[in-house]
Amino acid sequence: MPRKQTIERAKEDAREGKSPSTQAGEFVREEIERIRHGEHGARSPQQAIAIGLSEARRAGVDLPPPAKSKAKKRTRRSASYAYEVGQGLRKAKKRPRVARAVKKVLKREPRSTVSRSALSKQAKSAASRRSAASRSTAAKKAAHTKGAKGRSAAAKKAVRTRTRRR
Repeated sequence: MPRKQTIERAKEDAREGKSPSTQAGEFVREEIERIRHGEHGARSPQQAIAIGLSEARRAGVDLPPPAKSKAKKRTRRSASYAYEVGQGLRKAKKRPRVARAVKKVLKREPRSTVSRSALSKQAKSAASRRSAASRSTAAKKAAHTKGAKGRSAAAKKAVRTRTRRR
């Protein structure tokens, strides 16, 4: 259950017109603090982030579940349930036994997964994945090995192609 301060900060972000992911960031930050203070652990930085996002969805942040290509079916279903609870479309069932079991499992997980260095590594790998997606390694290598003349010719050819397709 998120603290009232966290919900207030997220609502303030919403009033300021900030994106849902920024609002959800408040919940992720809270989850990381909880783990650092030893309330429970997490298997990985991604798990800590996922727990925070789920809390945000349940609290009513307008953060729809991931697209079909972005996450596995189970994750999408869980996210859609949390989203529906937050939007008032579904009533959350209280399952104390399940909640206790989850808490017990999380207590056995390490706390070091949300250390500054671990989060830094996670952010760096996410950034490298994004840059790799924007421009393939093969294209970078081709540009590097082509030389000035080759790059110039490729650029001229690209211009011709663009003008032809207009």
